[in-house]
Amino acid sequence: MEDLRDDRDSWSTANCSVARAMDIVGSRSTVLIMREALLGTRRFDDFVRRVGVGEPAMAARLKEMVAANLLERIPYREPGQRTRHEYQLTRKGRELLPVITALRNWGDTWAADEAGPSVTSTHRNCGEPVRAVLRCAAGHDVESGDIDINTGPGAIRRV
Repeated sequence: MEDLRDDRDSWSTANCSVARAMDIVGSRSTVLIMREALLGTRRFDDFVRRVGVGEPAMAARLKEMVAANLLERIPYREPGQRTRHEYQLTRKGRELLPVITALRNWGDTWAADEAGPSVTSTHRNCGEPVRAVLRCAAGHDVESGDIDINTGPGAIRRV
């Protein structure tokens, strides 16, 4: 199988999974909402406060994220109050954990101030730091120089 990088100009990017993923999660506020949801935030007011965007922008972004099936809107009612909604991660949303972890790891190394990162992640069972890693299906850790990029079943050859 030939490495796609050898002949990239003959293949269309129209069916690019990276571009399509960015269409869904590519805004700063979406990534920060996902960070908060993965940390357990569920209520609208908490998202507004923790992400730091206004209520109209938050309402619009949460609506988009529900439509994209990253979050599910669940009704709840506190005694004596009107029905409100909270936001729960879907499987699709939970599967962004490695992506958010990788962004945090990169930010800890390249973007944190001199004091260090504001939060750290550790494995509950052993206390060691959590890192996102590339690993092949056979269980080998993979470095960027060890990856071949091949055409997949959805590749579209340019004419």
